[in-house]
Amino acid sequence: MVFKTFYGVVGMLGRPPVEGAQPNPTGQMLQMLGTIIFFFVVMYFLMIRPQQKKAKEHAALLKTLKPGDKVLTNGGVLGVVVSVKDRTVAIRSAETKLEVVKSAVSEVVERAGSEAKAN
Repeated sequence: MVFKTFYGVVGMLGRPPVEGAQPNPTGQMLQMLGTIIFFFVVMYFLMIRPQQKKAKEHAALLKTLKPGDKVLTNGGVLGVVVSVKDRTVAIRSAETKLEVVKSAVSEVVERAGSEAKAN
């Protein structure tokens, strides 16, 4: 039903000229321009906007990092945050202390205060 209506509207826009008449070059140009603008709007909502939203969420996650949080890095290392600096985070994983760039933290698995609230 929706596609039938869509094709009807598109068909009206691209109606062939009457036999013996010249096609309107301005109308053809506007139709092409409208199609290009439509595709840019669709690409914005399908690709660019979700990526910006995800980047904002990740930035907010990095701002709220604090010692005691259990984090997962992009490399798959699971550890507990020991200290947070401007650009880096120190993580203790098993017997090892690692210092990684903040952007390498992909998610917070468990917040520091959640254990005390759960008990």
